[in-house]
Amino acid sequence: MEGLYALDLFGTAVFAVAGALAAGRKQMDLFGVTVLSVVTALGGGTLRDLILNVPVGWTQDVTYIYVACVASIATFYSARVRRIPTQVLLYSDALGLAVFTILGAHKALALGFSPTIAIIMGVMTGVFGGMIRDVLAGEMPLILRKEIYASASLAGALLYVLTEVYFGMQWWNIVATLLIILIVRVASIRYQLELPVFRDSH
Repeated sequence: MEGLYALDLFGTAVFAVAGALAAGRKQMDLFGVTVLSVVTALGGGTLRDLILNVPVGWTQDVTYIYVACVASIATFYSARVRRIPTQVLLYSDALGLAVFTILGAHKALALGFSPTIAIIMGVMTGVFGGMIRDVLAGEMPLILRKEIYASASLAGALLYVLTEVYFGMQWWNIVATLLIILIVRVASIRYQLELPVFRDSH
């Protein structure tokens, strides 16, 4: 349980960094950067908890808010000292996607929901924070672009739920799921892999 809590805080920090970098690309001030970071870091878990009808995590433990704010402010001032490559945003987002997909799926299973619901919760937890971030930053959400993003989360959620249902929660299925999501997402970034795009034949 402590391991999952540490993973949750790590994912919060990573997504907060991604939110701060996205805000930086839009030249937001410190307040705007912090708001976008916190929303990115906590958005997916908030939606998950509301749907599962359980207390929202950060209302019960304000450590999540502190971690998101510290990561945001640290990124803000680090960027003033040294330019942060655009790739850092993409890779930190990929890592956050992987972590929160696992946490969302696990929480749903732990609460007794079906594997199907757990998979959906995993994907929603993984992608929703980034979706809000992109909307607030005036960008089309990654989930709606032709990039492989939600598909990577879905593949990871399927793997995690199947292995937890049959083998229980083990360290190896967490690691395997992290690797699958990261490999698929990073490969799509590096090699510009895309899903088929809707095209009208006329």
